[in-house]
Amino acid sequence: MLVKNATQRKINRIQVPVMCQHQPQCPPANAVDHDAACLVAFHPEQGWGLLCNGVVIFDDTGELLPDGRTVPVHRVDYGREAYGRAA
Repeated sequence: MLVKNATQRKINRIQVPVMCQHQPQCPPANAVDHDAACLVAFHPEQGWGLLCNGVVIFDDTGELLPDGRTVPVHRVDYGREAYGRAA
């Protein structure tokens, strides 16, 4: 639901309110570096946080974008790679 007269930005043909008031503005939700946006709400006990561009981040590194798309978990397992190189 959008608020009337709110500042709007098109993200993948969907109108979403612009949440970021920082100068310079944080990367939008559809940018490659959208994770660089500022954290505006954080609930570690529930395992999630909200970035100022509307992206919800989860402690398992998954993400929920404002338009409803998801970004799958993208953790790197350094331990397994290290074991493969051990002599």
